Amino acid sequence: MKKQRMKAVALSTVLSAGALMGSAVMADETLDQILQVSQAKTTLAQDSQKRIDRLSQETDDLLVQFKQVNKQIEDIRLYNSQLEKQIANQLAVIKDLDESIENVTVIERRIQPLVLRMLDALEQFVELDKPFKLEERLDRIAMLRNNQERADISVAEKFRQVLEAYKIESEYGRFIEAYRDTLNIGGQDREVNILRVGRVSLMYQTTDTEQSGAWDSTQGAWVELDDSYRNQILKGLRIARNQASKDIMFVPVQAPEAAQ
Repeated sequence: MKKQRMKAVALSTVLSAGALMGSAVMADETLDQILQVSQAKTTLAQDSQKRIDRLSQETDDLLVQFKQVNKQIEDIRLYNSQLEKQIANQLAVIKDLDESIENVTVIERRIQPLVLRMLDALEQFVELDKPFKLEERLDRIAMLRNNQERADISVAEKFRQVLEAYKIESEYGRFIEAYRDTLNIGGQDREVNILRVGRVSLMYQTTDTEQSGAWDSTQGAWVELDDSYRNQILKGLRIARNQASKDIMFVPVQAPEAAQ
């Protein structure tokens, strides 16, 4: 009997030891799994923090750019507001002149000198303005001057034609435009794409897009722009040709001069 009890106790001890060893192995495996999950979570947290840091930096950069753009927009709005007042005054003058045409038989002798003075003023304005489509604009004025000597055109029609030329010049300040031209760059005639943003900025870019420049009214000459304007001018050309949707673009703008 004692031997049987001892065998039973021994067998129980062996079974208990085996159970403990099995539990230890399972505990080790569970611990490894927990550590792996914890490590995976730590890696995900690190990756998430990196993305958060990157997004935070991008947000800060965009905020700085947004403030700069807002400042430029505000400056342009003030400048445009002044131009709109000038245009409104000019249109008011044109309206008054249109009404005067109805009484042309009464003031015909005064109209002819007025038309000539208007042509002189228009020609001076074109010569002092940014040189976009210069040949076309000067040819229009030359044609109007020739018409003043023609007897088959009434004074009222001559006056109307000059008013129409004024309206065309006024429209140039309202739209963006792109066209081809030839400019002397570095002593060589180069075919370029011209980008005109109203009367705010006039730029060129060679057809290979390697060189860009803008008209400097203070110097009365084209000045070369650095490469930072290359993509902006390309964007503006696409917008002007209706190849891209309207968007904000950075262009060289001279500060408005005080009225004399």
